[in-house]
Amino acid sequence: MDKKKLEKIEEVAKQVDESRDIIDILLDEDNKDPIVLVDDKGKKLSFEQIAVIPHNDKIYCVLKPIDKIENVQDDEAIVFYVDEQDGKEPVLMVETDEKTAMDVFDEYYNLLDEAEAKSKAAKKNKSSKSSKSSK
Repeated sequence: MDKKKLEKIEEVAKQVDESRDIIDILLDEDNKDPIVLVDDKGKKLSFEQIAVIPHNDKIYCVLKPIDKIENVQDDEAIVFYVDEQDGKEPVLMVETDEKTAMDVFDEYYNLLDEAEAKSKAAKKNKSSKSSKSSK
């Protein structure tokens, strides 16, 4: 990993540690910085945020690793859930239940389909309006 990328990850990690909890970061639509998590061995891993999905009274997020992770393909994403323990900062935990993870991915794909349908409808309406106004 190049030095600039590593410095950026460190900078973001410090911001995460010092200023906002993970829920604020996940819900910030303007946040384009990587999500930096620390594994059980203390290694910092960077992720691209793909989606936040509420499901069964929990908040889940789909994150795509930026850094290489053993046994995770380059085109794969991982489902995490927000673990809110009493009195402690919320943390992200990997969803280990395969059915739940697949349900979260299904919900994500449904949201993508809905967004695509809305986008097509908006383009169709815009096209229809512009052709009427040019007549």
